[in-house]
Amino acid sequence: MTPSARLFLKNIRAVCRCLASLSALALLLASQPVQAQTSPGTIDSTVSDPPKEIAVAPDVRDSEIADRLTRILVASQWFEPLAVSVREGIVFLDGQTESDERKEWARQLALRTEGVVAVVNRIEVKPQISWDLTPTWREIERLADRVQWLAPLTVVSLVILLFAWIVSRGVTALARKLLHRRITSPLLLQLVARSLSIPVILIGLYIVLQVAGLTRLAITVLGGTGLVGIVLGLAFREIAANSLASILLSIRNPFRAGDWIRVGQHQGIVQNLNMRTTVLLTLDGNHVQIPNALVYSSVIENFSTNPNRRSDFIVGIGYDDSAQKAQDVIIQTLRKHPAVLDDPEPGALVDELGPSTVNIRVQFWFDGRAYSVFKVRSALMRQVKRALQDAGISMPDAAREIIFPDGVPVRQVPTGDREADSVPQGPVPSSGEAAMVTPGEGELLSERDELERQAEGADLSDTGENLLAPEKR
Repeated sequence: MTPSARLFLKNIRAVCRCLASLSALALLLASQPVQAQTSPGTIDSTVSDPPKEIAVAPDVRDSEIADRLTRILVASQWFEPLAVSVREGIVFLDGQTESDERKEWARQLALRTEGVVAVVNRIEVKPQISWDLTPTWREIERLADRVQWLAPLTVVSLVILLFAWIVSRGVTALARKLLHRRITSPLLLQLVARSLSIPVILIGLYIVLQVAGLTRLAITVLGGTGLVGIVLGLAFREIAANSLASILLSIRNPFRAGDWIRVGQHQGIVQNLNMRTTVLLTLDGNHVQIPNALVYSSVIENFSTNPNRRSDFIVGIGYDDSAQKAQDVIIQTLRKHPAVLDDPEPGALVDELGPSTVNIRVQFWFDGRAYSVFKVRSALMRQVKRALQDAGISMPDAAREIIFPDGVPVRQVPTGDREADSVPQGPVPSSGEAAMVTPGEGELLSERDELERQAEGADLSDTGENLLAPEKR
């Protein structure tokens, strides 16, 4: 081969290599991805980035993409109204649906469609009220199935609880029968009997929970009984204090039903002692309910413990009169009265030297169950007054200072007028003042019988069971 032929072949090879390089470069440029330019979306629209690379020259036309997506979305029946448009591979979705999940489903569907560059999702979510009762009926059917499944367990549980309740009542009755001789307090006896029946109820509840398969809950119930008691004690500490006070009062027995007592400012006959209050019938016929905690912490004055009671009153005599003579007259008057006891003996003591009188304190004892203290005092004061007057002992009024700014005019009275004025005017005191009992004093009888008759008509049903022992007659 000549040198010229060799040079020609060499040039042809160089040209071929150049053409091959240009072809490779063109293929490389054709295979590079081109980012899609999208204009800013409108308000309330969602623009999603394409999940895959997009070819410069798509093989699928926009109209075919729109038709395909429209048929699929219409077939779902989730979008009403619906409009799908595609421009340069960008899908625009318009319409309404009932939930955000369906809106997101439409966007994902468009993104997975071949030839789609981006998705502008302008579907509005407008929930609609559904009158379809199918889910409701399904829940009712499930509940009915569950009830049928739980019916045997419920029947067994009720039988166990009923049996436990009957056994607890039997334990309570047996405890009362065995302990009523040793425990005289009705409240304490009731408390002990019920305390013995509580474990029976707890055992029955434990068995029910075990049958139901709630083993942990059963252990929690038994283990948490003490904690529940502490919580309830803190929440209802006032009720707990009154209940504890009622137990202590029932044990101590400071009074019985029918006793006449005084608690603080309240005085009356005891009617009822329950778990919360003590009920008194006052001398006015009213019922007073005093919290047991207050009764237990107050001073209790029981007038029925000792039937004999002492009372007193003050009598003032003049300074010119003999105090010893007045004392003798008073003592004799007291001893003549049938309501006054000879033992202890009555007394008349000089108590105070007042501005214009010598005050004598008259003391006497009487049977508090048979006589009224108010009526006896009235009768004795009336008789002592009459006896002192008959003995010539004066009972002057308290001294008073009277000031006359203009002086006291003096007028001379004629002798005849003076004698006329000396004649006593008005009725002479009758001998009725010396009577032992007057109609106004009601035969000195005690008010107890009257109050008890009034108490019989009172309604104490809301006070609960009486926990006091009856009165000893």
